[in-house]
Amino acid sequence: MSAPIVSATMGVMNPLIGKLTMLVGDEYKKLTGVRRQASFLKDELSAMKALLEKLELMDDLDPLAKNWRDHVREMSYDMENCIDDFIHDLGGNDVKAGFIKKAAKHLKTLRKRHRIADRMEELKLLAIQANERRMRYKIDDCTSPTIGIIPVDSRMSAIYKEAEELVGVNGPKKNLLCWLADSQKKLKVVSIVGFGGVGKTTLAKQVYDEIEIGGQFSCKAFVSVSQRPDLMHLLSGLQLKLGMKEETSPHCEVQDIIDSLRGHLTHNRYLIVVDDLWDQSMWNILSCAFPEVGNGSRVIVTTRVEDVAIGVCQNDRGCVYRMKPLEEHDSRLLFFKRVFGREDRCPPEFKEISAEILKKCGGLPLAIITIASLLANRQARSKNEWESIRNSLGANFAKNPTLEEMRSILNLSYMNLPLHLRPCLLYIGMYPEDQEIRRANLVRQWVAEGIVSTSHGSDLENVAKSYFNELINRSLIQPGETICYEEVVSCRVHDMMLDLILSKCVEENFISVAYNCEDVARMHGCEYKVRRLSLTSSASSATSGIIDTSLSQVRSFAQFGDPEYPVPLLLFKYLRVLVLQFSSQETPYDKVMKVDLTPIGRLFQLRYLKVTALGCHIDLPTEIRELVHLETLAIHGPSRLAIPSDIVSLPRLSCMILPGGTGLPHGIENMKSLCIVHCFNLGWSSLNDIKGLGELANLKELRLSRSHSYKWGDNVVAQVDALVSSIRKLHELRYLTCDFTTPKRDDDQLYSLSNPPLHMEQLHLPKWLLKGVPKWIGNLCCLRGLSLRVEHLSTDEVHAVGKLPSLVWLSLKVLCIPKDTAAVIIRRGLFPVLEYLALRSTEDGDGTACMEFEAAAMPKVRRLHLGLHDEWGGVPPVGLDHLSALEQIHVNISLSIHEYSDVEAVFTKAAQVHPRRPSVSRSYMTVQMSMPYFDL
Repeated sequence: MSAPIVSATMGVMNPLIGKLTMLVGDEYKKLTGVRRQASFLKDELSAMKALLEKLELMDDLDPLAKNWRDHVREMSYDMENCIDDFIHDLGGNDVKAGFIKKAAKHLKTLRKRHRIADRMEELKLLAIQANERRMRYKIDDCTSPTIGIIPVDSRMSAIYKEAEELVGVNGPKKNLLCWLADSQKKLKVVSIVGFGGVGKTTLAKQVYDEIEIGGQFSCKAFVSVSQRPDLMHLLSGLQLKLGMKEETSPHCEVQDIIDSLRGHLTHNRYLIVVDDLWDQSMWNILSCAFPEVGNGSRVIVTTRVEDVAIGVCQNDRGCVYRMKPLEEHDSRLLFFKRVFGREDRCPPEFKEISAEILKKCGGLPLAIITIASLLANRQARSKNEWESIRNSLGANFAKNPTLEEMRSILNLSYMNLPLHLRPCLLYIGMYPEDQEIRRANLVRQWVAEGIVSTSHGSDLENVAKSYFNELINRSLIQPGETICYEEVVSCRVHDMMLDLILSKCVEENFISVAYNCEDVARMHGCEYKVRRLSLTSSASSATSGIIDTSLSQVRSFAQFGDPEYPVPLLLFKYLRVLVLQFSSQETPYDKVMKVDLTPIGRLFQLRYLKVTALGCHIDLPTEIRELVHLETLAIHGPSRLAIPSDIVSLPRLSCMILPGGTGLPHGIENMKSLCIVHCFNLGWSSLNDIKGLGELANLKELRLSRSHSYKWGDNVVAQVDALVSSIRKLHELRYLTCDFTTPKRDDDQLYSLSNPPLHMEQLHLPKWLLKGVPKWIGNLCCLRGLSLRVEHLSTDEVHAVGKLPSLVWLSLKVLCIPKDTAAVIIRRGLFPVLEYLALRSTEDGDGTACMEFEAAAMPKVRRLHLGLHDEWGGVPPVGLDHLSALEQIHVNISLSIHEYSDVEAVFTKAAQVHPRRPSVSRSYMTVQMSMPYFDL
């Protein structure tokens, strides 16, 4: 793999040398002075780069060498900014035909020539001084041979999930479930206490997942608190997870949300998990939201602090579960599972040293997983390498584990990362603690920041996705949500790993994080300039003026939490990544928070812009044509946002996500670079613009919806036909969602689509009324997820879909299911890899009667989701017991003539006689069946 473009320790030395090489090229031969200075700088910096690459591979640097390296890294950032300014002053960022000739003429004024000459002379002097320090302090003598970069194996393993299912959890889980299931009607609080990394959250999540809604409890929620909680955000999140309609606003008080929570929970038997609680004072506030109603409700709290564990249980030590390290057998099982697949595959020469490593890990799952993942990713598993890892572990860790010792274990994995992964891991430090991070956001930010390597012309986002998977393989980030049971599209970071990441960010001056105004103020006195800045929670008020020109070198800026003052975007002249995530909800217009983005039109280096501000008024600039590097524009905000008309002129825009109420841009057919388009109100788009989608030859992902308040006009048929015509032309399309209703038609062109995009992987048409399953879907060999709404279901159509080799997720809503019509019989061999099946009908049909399963049918289906209406026949689907892999049956109920208890009894009985004893859960008509998310 080629060298990383931007490095954690070398800064932007690589792209800087690339830009200097460009200035030396023939395109700039008219600017002789510039070429001469650029050539000198390129040669000097290339020599420094060779030494920096050696230093980057060293674990422990001599203080003088580290100081020299850090100064050169910071110099590279400043130099790149100067070169970028110079190129911008020439009149643009792209070297085009005739451009240099015009620029040279433009620079004939003496003042501009002097300014550019002075800049280049300053850069030359900086390089000379850096080289003199290198010689004076004999930095080259500080290098020594070191182990080379270790490649990553190809195995993709959700190790945390496996650890939960297989190792040391069943006993503690059984104990806790017994505690929760006793006959006590009074609200009971159970705490789980233990050292960081011992598995408290894993155990709590296992217990939480074991309990189904509709059984013991009518509602449940799992919330993480963390060390620096935002109380308003925490309580609002609890409301959402409980299914409450959120009514908070910037003017809402904590007491208002607590009152709302109490009112909701008073009428329910609830289970709440409060994860990672750090102090009693926070519990004193949170517990006010949990009413004592005498119905057997339960709360589980995880904490590292013994006094907090006892305090939340009102000093009832019998309700405190103290986590113990894994037993020796479980430790071995977890370790060998990760390194070799199973214990009997461990070569004899590694057994003794494995036992020594496990002894030093002290039975802590996080430590075992981390070290095992490090060893599993070593190509040459020599005994010397294993001994080196063993010797690096603290001798007393097993007897008296400390945070510092745990951090040293995690640090081993960081130091053994291939160099191209280090900045990717550190960049996660931009996100707040306990936040689920979408893969799509992360990889696009990596690309925008220049920390993804080009490799044989591969698509940069695909390369970045492989980086993401490598970090999961190494257990440095934890897998979150998956789509279609196989592709991980989000991640979380253990709080101890985040601590390590942030300490490394400080060490390398990679990211600066501020939690309050004081943190921002301290940045002004730091030795090095702030390069990437993340403001969280109360630090958002720091934009009042504390952010000044001393922070003007920022390349990435992220703000989480509602600001009291506007973000001074004009200060961030070199900004490449801008992320604004505000939590304000809908409020009266005269009180709505305003987000002024008009300055972004002058941020000539901007590559990535994402704004989430649903309850805010957003102002965009009238023109953004100068943003020639912009690759991602994603706005989740208010309806009817005015998008600049010249957006169609952006030459590199590849991802465009528009807010609700905003139609496709006029002239979208000119946006040839687009690969991803999300438009959440197709109804506001013109017929020509819908046709224009068909001209986007590079489009891979298209997600369209329509506002519920918007009604199709007289040209609805023309609009729908134009869309189908465009889809036919998009041969590179991989993901398509059309989430809007269409009128019933006999000549539906989508049903009879010819020449469809054959590389489609996800196709979701949950509201588009089709008369049947289109035959062309049977030709989509790459299809993994499918949602359809059809009038009729025929055996031939279903069997055609059943032959698809990759389909793992299927949702069908059938409108017409005559009682005298035979069910579609699913035979052996059909749907070979399907894991999720959802069947629904309209109010006058019985969705459970539309399919019948023969023996060995759908051999991998794990989840069955059924929608029931009044026409339900009172029995489960025929052949349910033939679904040999079934783990869960979920019933979505919309009934008026059947008792809910009868429904539950029928499916519980069916589950009891099923060979796999699947779990049974239910929800009501307000809960829609899930649809796999795109990687947004």
